[in-house]
Amino acid sequence: MKKFFSIIKEKLFTRVEKQHSEAYLRRISFLNKYSLLFHMLISCGIVFIVEVLSRRSFLSAGSFVGMHTGAFFYNAFIVFASLSFVYLFRRRAFWRIIISGFWVLLGIINGCILSNRVTPFGFTDLKCINDLFAMNNTNYFTAEEATIVVIGLCLFLLFCVALFIKGPRYQGKTHKIVVVGAIVSVLFVGLPVTTSAAQNANVVASYFSNIAQGYENYGFIYGFSSSVVDRGMSKPDDYSEQKIASIEKNVNDTKKETTVTKKNAPNIICILLESFCDPDEIKFLNYNQDPIPTFHNLEKNYTSGYLTVPVVGAGTANTEFEVLSGMSMQYFGTGEYPYKTILKKTDCESTAADLASIGYGTHAVHNNGGNFYSRVNAFSMMGFDTFTSKELMNIQSYTPNGSWATDDILVPETIKTLDSTPNQPDFTYTITVGTHGDYPKTPVIANPVYTVSGVDDEEKKNQWTYYINQLNEVDTFLNDLITELSKRDEDTIVVAFGDHLPTMGLEDSDMKSGDIYKTKYVTWNNMGLKKQDADLYAYQLMASITDSTGIHEGTILNYHQTQMNNTDHTAYLDGLDNLQYDILYGNRYCYDGKDKYPATDIVMGIDDVTVSETSDSIGGSEVFVYGNSFTKWSKVFVNDEKVNTTFSNSGCLIIPKDSVRDGDTIKVCQMGSNSTIFRESNTYTYKDPAVEETVTGTESDNNNTESAVLESQK
Repeated sequence: MKKFFSIIKEKLFTRVEKQHSEAYLRRISFLNKYSLLFHMLISCGIVFIVEVLSRRSFLSAGSFVGMHTGAFFYNAFIVFASLSFVYLFRRRAFWRIIISGFWVLLGIINGCILSNRVTPFGFTDLKCINDLFAMNNTNYFTAEEATIVVIGLCLFLLFCVALFIKGPRYQGKTHKIVVVGAIVSVLFVGLPVTTSAAQNANVVASYFSNIAQGYENYGFIYGFSSSVVDRGMSKPDDYSEQKIASIEKNVNDTKKETTVTKKNAPNIICILLESFCDPDEIKFLNYNQDPIPTFHNLEKNYTSGYLTVPVVGAGTANTEFEVLSGMSMQYFGTGEYPYKTILKKTDCESTAADLASIGYGTHAVHNNGGNFYSRVNAFSMMGFDTFTSKELMNIQSYTPNGSWATDDILVPETIKTLDSTPNQPDFTYTITVGTHGDYPKTPVIANPVYTVSGVDDEEKKNQWTYYINQLNEVDTFLNDLITELSKRDEDTIVVAFGDHLPTMGLEDSDMKSGDIYKTKYVTWNNMGLKKQDADLYAYQLMASITDSTGIHEGTILNYHQTQMNNTDHTAYLDGLDNLQYDILYGNRYCYDGKDKYPATDIVMGIDDVTVSETSDSIGGSEVFVYGNSFTKWSKVFVNDEKVNTTFSNSGCLIIPKDSVRDGDTIKVCQMGSNSTIFRESNTYTYKDPAVEETVTGTESDNNNTESAVLESQK
């Protein structure tokens, strides 16, 4: 074995200078002389390979070259610009391989991701890596794909190391000043000018209303590059203090006054239905009975309509952002998640903040991780008072694929938020998760109640069967929640909406709406509100709901309420662009330069977590910690150090006896991902029964001795 590794080292990693033939040297000289030409050819080859990997089809990649030739060559120019860096080094072959490998690797990642979701790979996905690892049993890479990628990367790295050591090096003179100047010119002059020209000629687009379609039409390399450089919001051309004042004047001239008070304002329950799609909307899908009767009943009797959302197949947080903030994702960079970018550092007016200003308690409830999509931070920035995530819930049941908590837990948790503020109206935003992908390709439900037809592929049929049975679970949750709300003597309005269609390969032609970016919303109320159906954009939804209840508060809400029916749609969108830029990136002229809606000190959960007593197990190897509101995410801390904790039930946790001593302090913390502490209990001092017995026994012995002495003295 030692000899084997010695041979490998000598062959691969030991540089041996050798004399090359004149023919070899001539070839090298020829390649160096015409390297720019070869870079052009290499760039075209890389783009084609990346498109094959991304589309998972040679024919589709060929179609891209034929139908979008200009975009193909523009993508090649981006790669060509990146290859120019090789001229800074003597090991040019090595760096060509590294740069080419980088683009091919991105293509592989995109292909794997697109095999599991509709939205292609973008730069912002890199900010969500921790979130992806936190998603139980939901993989953007299958085990086989991950294994192949890892093996491939290892072999590629091994080859690169060998090439670095033994590969050819440029022997000519390097004019570094000229080279640096040329590279700077290509990157900061040639690339921007070419990009602008390509966009003006409609070879590529500067904005993708449909990200998946944008990558499809304009190529992965351009799409991904756009997601890197095009982040945040661009300053509108007409942005100024005068422009904002003009917008506000138009709003104030037509806005209504809020007609409700803290005493008579209705509770508003907003429900995001994860990956929800009305199966009636899918042309090819048939099923034995209606899986969502509650939803259809609400659609028939209360205000409802189509909702145009910014994403499909994934990207819940962006639909959520539009609904809560009233802002449009079309003004942000390609594939951006504001939760992961601007809201990390800037507070943001939202429906929660606007309602809080007139006395509402504001709450969020979600049976998934609190840190997913950085929601804890985002909800704080958007003005919520409390957030009950799964870490604060005593979850007992999971979906048949084992990935997600069932949504029935959300009924009592939503009601808790209303009970927590008896003297306030409440705005509660509840997020379901039961219909989240991925959907099993093999049967996992024994004797499903709902069955499908119209799907020839057996794996697809299994997926649709699973999906519509989970839709029924969501429908049951909706019915149960409305039943509980009906029992309360409080005015209430509920709005429930689908955040995006499921990741099932649906196309526009499959939908009765003709648009995979259209979901549905329904409402319910006990206030006798008139049914007024309307098709809306996600960013208009809460403006419409609050308008119907007599609430006319906030900058963005009032803007939509007064301007969304403007016949000049371009002017309407221009005003929205200016307002949201002013609030998030500008000088906040609409707030007179003030921080009108500061972030809240958000409280995780509604119930207090308490420790009331402890006791040792019969064998003495464990300690039982008793209290209230414990969950599977409860961890015991002894003297502020986390110890191994076993969840028994909501009133009992178990820790090893050797982790605690007499007099140590104990507390229970509700833990999120990345060791985040969401909520802490009171501090309790542990008293070791063994020590107590010893002390009691000693005191008893001392008392007996004293008695004996007294008796002898008598």
